[in-house]
Amino acid sequence: MKLKNYTSEFNKNLKLATPIMLGSIGHLLVGLIDDIMIGRLGPVELAASSLGNSLVFIALSIGIGFSLAITPLIAESDGEGDMEKGRGIFQHGLILSSILGIVMFVLLFLLKPILYHLDQPEEVVALAIPYFEIVSLSMIPLMVFQGFKQFADGLSQTKYAMYATVITNIVNVVLNFALIYGFWIFPRLELVGAALGTLISRIVMVIFLYLVLKKKRKFAIYMNRLKFRELKSSIFVKITKLGLPTASQMLFEVGLFTASVLLAGTLGALPQAANQIALKLSSTTFMIAVGIGAAATIRVSNQKGLGNYMELRRIAFSNFLLILIVMSIFTVGFIAFKDILPWMFTDNLEVIEIASSLLIVAGIFQLSDGMQAVLLGALRGLQDVNVPSILTFVAYWIIGFPVCIYFGSIADLGTFGIWIGLLTALTSSAIMLFLRFNYLSKKLIKEKHELT
Repeated sequence: MKLKNYTSEFNKNLKLATPIMLGSIGHLLVGLIDDIMIGRLGPVELAASSLGNSLVFIALSIGIGFSLAITPLIAESDGEGDMEKGRGIFQHGLILSSILGIVMFVLLFLLKPILYHLDQPEEVVALAIPYFEIVSLSMIPLMVFQGFKQFADGLSQTKYAMYATVITNIVNVVLNFALIYGFWIFPRLELVGAALGTLISRIVMVIFLYLVLKKKRKFAIYMNRLKFRELKSSIFVKITKLGLPTASQMLFEVGLFTASVLLAGTLGALPQAANQIALKLSSTTFMIAVGIGAAATIRVSNQKGLGNYMELRRIAFSNFLLILIVMSIFTVGFIAFKDILPWMFTDNLEVIEIASSLLIVAGIFQLSDGMQAVLLGALRGLQDVNVPSILTFVAYWIIGFPVCIYFGSIADLGTFGIWIGLLTALTSSAIMLFLRFNYLSKKLIKEKHELT
């Protein structure tokens, strides 16, 4: 098949992916802005925000991962032209997302004492606790937002969540400036101010998206609330069966990166701060992969609804090629600017030196990180989630984590060794997931050909 058969899809892929990319980057920017502003307070404060976010980030991955199940189901119903089916999936998905947000907040609050027992510097833990409490509460509005967002994405209306995220970041920047440093009538709250800024901005985000979707005529049928008698356990089960393995996939990956934060913390506040810098920068580029992965989910789901498996495979491979091209650019950028990028966060020379070495590894794993994210998106579009969950567990925890421990502690390479383990995990994941998608897509084509 000619290269043009794949590159011709780039425009459609990017039209769907770009708002999701920008929205995802916007989500990340809330934390990135916090880190840049907090970094000016000192490396201990930056390490404290990293520790405070570590458990929240795990909960966030579970919640967002679960909500991703809404998108392929909505996209499939859209491909079938069944709006009532889509309405049922959306409303049930929104209820589940909201409940999950409340559960996550309660669990995080109950798990707070764990922060005292992670072998972290005492001064870091003392600052992290109040920050952690407030950011944990922001899980509730964030998960309500995810319910609306994944629904709109499934209908290929990806721009509205992006608008909401832009508003969020404007609110977050203003509140951070006022509450972290103290401005006008606002007190100087430092880390607590950053946490309050995050909470308030996420409340604004969900209110904005709800009002926009409620106003648009194209969403009118979907926004009609379900009556109690319309609630069906079968739909809750269907979403949950797809959502739990998807959440597990994200949990395994995010869990490994969180483990890297904790491992770096055992080396001291400065290595932990450097680890946080490299993690934030690589997470920013990963949001590009999230956008293209979401486009793969939507387009693969549409073709699944239509039963066109040859087209499904071609479109999926166009997304794979696109992410490899995009992430190659980031690979070059990370390595070329490794000594410059850390200055965005701190002027501590030791932290900058450690972070610049980590950015070399982060640059190298851009390709595998991006590829595995888009492969997961394509497999999600096929509603294949159980086997990919097993594959990601093997890649991150059977292969990657032992490598992190060996090179980080036993071989005494410190944070650089930990990141070699992350590279190993991501590369293993990408290879295994590609083999899985290649097998499944060929199998679907073969089975349809045999039927005809």
